[in-house]
Amino acid sequence: MNLLALDTSSKHFSLAVAKDGKALHSRGIFLKKVLSDSIMPAIQGILKKAGLTLAKLDGFAVGLGPGSFTSLRVGLATVKGLAFALKKPVVGIPSLDVLALNLAGDGQICVVCDAKRNMVYACLYQKKGDALKRKSKYLLADIKDVLSASRQRGRIKGDVTFVGDGVPLFREAIEKAAGIKARFAGEKQMYPQARHLATLALKRFEAKDCDAAETLVPLYLYPEDCQVQKSKK
Repeated sequence: MNLLALDTSSKHFSLAVAKDGKALHSRGIFLKKVLSDSIMPAIQGILKKAGLTLAKLDGFAVGLGPGSFTSLRVGLATVKGLAFALKKPVVGIPSLDVLALNLAGDGQICVVCDAKRNMVYACLYQKKGDALKRKSKYLLADIKDVLSASRQRGRIKGDVTFVGDGVPLFREAIEKAAGIKARFAGEKQMYPQARHLATLALKRFEAKDCDAAETLVPLYLYPEDCQVQKSKK
């Protein structure tokens, strides 16, 4: 199955062409804001490297965020437009899930991304191979609440690897958190990578669990009152 995967949730615009969940080619571009005039040339370029055309794709995968509102809307609109035009299926995956798959090995992972306003997007996972089990809701909160909130299912404790562009901003608070033995991912692992998005999306395609393109929306998390929102079940 040939998939085009792209994630525009961060300043690191990532895209990949994958066959059966394995990336044929992937690329990351640092942009302050992903715009429509930067997406299509990148897509055309990576398809050419993979020796494919849009018509030869079997489906599309897109990162849903949370992240930059403008970039998410542009990325999602592009994928939805291509899916409609080519009559191909599409799967949307939360970008926090994609980020968690950056880490090799098994264990607990906490994704922490900068949400501005001294807030973070966060989620706790248990990882085994390419299998991720989400142990918390998708959170928008102060880092101290993320590290200690009793309302959180699967409270963070023990050995945990932290990953995401929020880690450098809040590393000191993480290191001081009681009951947590923190490890930290490297700088190259801070942003979602589309090759991992393709891996997660393939499982959904194989289960025939595709999304309706007309109703697919970004995972924003950022309401006006900045409260934690419940995720989809």
